[in-house]
Amino acid sequence: MMMAAVKLGSLPPAALGGVTVTKKCERSSGGVRVVGECGSGGNGFPSFLPKQVEKIKDPFARNLARRIKRLPVQIECSDSFIMSSCVQPLIQRDANPVVLLHCFDSSCLEWRRAYPLLEESGLEAWAIDVLGWGFSDLGRLPPCNVASKRYHLYQLWNSYIKRPVVLVGPSLGAAVAIDFAVNYPEAVKKLVLINPSVYAEGTGNLAKLPRVVAYAGVSLLKTFPLRLYANLLAFNGISLSRSLDWTNVGRLHCHMPWWKDATVNFMVSGGYNVVSQIKQVKQKTLLICGENDRIVSNQLAMRLLFELPKARMQRVPDSGHLPHVEKPRRVVKLIADFAQSN
Repeated sequence: MMMAAVKLGSLPPAALGGVTVTKKCERSSGGVRVVGECGSGGNGFPSFLPKQVEKIKDPFARNLARRIKRLPVQIECSDSFIMSSCVQPLIQRDANPVVLLHCFDSSCLEWRRAYPLLEESGLEAWAIDVLGWGFSDLGRLPPCNVASKRYHLYQLWNSYIKRPVVLVGPSLGAAVAIDFAVNYPEAVKKLVLINPSVYAEGTGNLAKLPRVVAYAGVSLLKTFPLRLYANLLAFNGISLSRSLDWTNVGRLHCHMPWWKDATVNFMVSGGYNVVSQIKQVKQKTLLICGENDRIVSNQLAMRLLFELPKARMQRVPDSGHLPHVEKPRRVVKLIADFAQSN
């Protein structure tokens, strides 16, 4: 598997210590030198992506997949580095960057339709794969519990971004964002929470399952019929052909060799329980809610609106659980206006 270092501005020298660079590509964009892992698979896709990426038809997903890179990120209590997948901005801006998280068991490809629009709006955007999901190199599997996910995100921020960000979290990604903002307030300027799923008390009884049962359940989670059903719930009346293709996009990371172990690890760890942290959030927060969300009740969004100290809400008509996929222009305008406001 090809390893590489990616540089935007500066790369921590220590990060190169445990990384073997077998291939680099360089280009200049807006005065910023970018050194990183090139797409060397079929059709310019990075070689570390599962071969099933070739079957995806969505041009936005294919284009964003070609931009996925891996950055070395130090893991807790170790000198080792995880090659961590993300989409990195081409140009560094003076304004606060926007960092895009994703839903439970998803990847940065969730931002395939919104990411180009964020760049067009002049924002510096990072689409980051949360530890244990996405396309990182987890051959030596680290813990994938909440604390590890939080620390990994902090280390990536501290190594490459180094400025307060507008942190965007959809669905369970909202819980990831709240947990991060409360624990590392210096790293987060503002929060954007999209159809937030923040009131579940972790993984509940799933954390108590015997390992063999947990692995059976995770195997079911990967299946195409279950993922297709989830897509039909998540989106507001898309065609069957598009739903089939978007199902392939949504489960692409499930073909990573470590995915099953990482998912079980997260599940038995107890998952996210951020209910007690909500009132500790100090940052200004924008809630974005699809009017036709069939997965997270709008009543829970209203509850969150009143419990967050500095929050306001915007609704997206004719949209389900993932408005940043269904209505990217509307969502990007909301994010951009909020990010650029005082």
